[in-house]
Amino acid sequence: MTEPAAGIDLHVHSTASDGSVPPEEIPALAVAANLCAVALTDHDTVSGIPAFLAAAEAFPQLEAIAGVELAAMYSSREIHFVGLFIDPEAPTLRAFLEHQRQERMERADLIRRRLTSLGYPLTDAEIAEAGGGEVTGRPHFARALQQKYHFSSMAEVFDKLLKRGCPAYIPRQLPPPHVVIETIHAAGGVAVWSHPVYRQRNERAWVRRIMKKFTPLGLDAVEGYYSLFGPAETALVSELATEYGLALSGGSDFHGENTPRIALGSGAGKMFVPAQLLDELKKRKTQSRAQRS
Repeated sequence: MTEPAAGIDLHVHSTASDGSVPPEEIPALAVAANLCAVALTDHDTVSGIPAFLAAAEAFPQLEAIAGVELAAMYSSREIHFVGLFIDPEAPTLRAFLEHQRQERMERADLIRRRLTSLGYPLTDAEIAEAGGGEVTGRPHFARALQQKYHFSSMAEVFDKLLKRGCPAYIPRQLPPPHVVIETIHAAGGVAVWSHPVYRQRNERAWVRRIMKKFTPLGLDAVEGYYSLFGPAETALVSELATEYGLALSGGSDFHGENTPRIALGSGAGKMFVPAQLLDELKKRKTQSRAQRS
């Protein structure tokens, strides 16, 4: 019997940001999921990368890729970029991450104060017990609130308190996209626009607008494969990526138990990211480096 082809997953989170799986456990999970490459792309931190890369040395069949996920604001909408093949020690990236860490700490303090005013106080110990890593975000608050105040799920916490428009939601102060793209490039990485489609109205127009705007600023690739995409979304993104000369990437956005319906490598169950995408992404890294030298 022919073994199924190995896939890749280039969008994965660990306990270093808002996932539930430690970075050193990701490589073994990736091999168990029949992946030949996996990227650790935690939010606003590279602290998990050394442990992730060290653990991957035990699996020579697996390519472990250093990455990061950074957020930007454009046209009143939060946009995320994954940086792949980055140098986690790059000074520009380190300075950017420190600034974002400070911003996240200030936001977390505001969220905590808002929750207290709403009758849901939390202590530092309770947040830490809920799995808070270097970067404290809304999933950490959601888990702590679920545990302390007996919500049925983290989703219920978000729906009642933490998602946009809810009483404890505090917007982030984010840089413009060109700053994020430049930061990824300064770290030697490939800039990927992540999860571009949300199944809203006029998504084709939105995706085209972003690609047209940011391709000249150095956008290298876009996620054409994602946990919540079906064939129509992948076809839409692939078509427009070809039109604007962008490479394709893909990943599950795995967070472990914090997104229990999303599995490493297969997303919501049907996602498969072809390993062939790696070749073009690596080419973009080489081209981008040559253009910047």
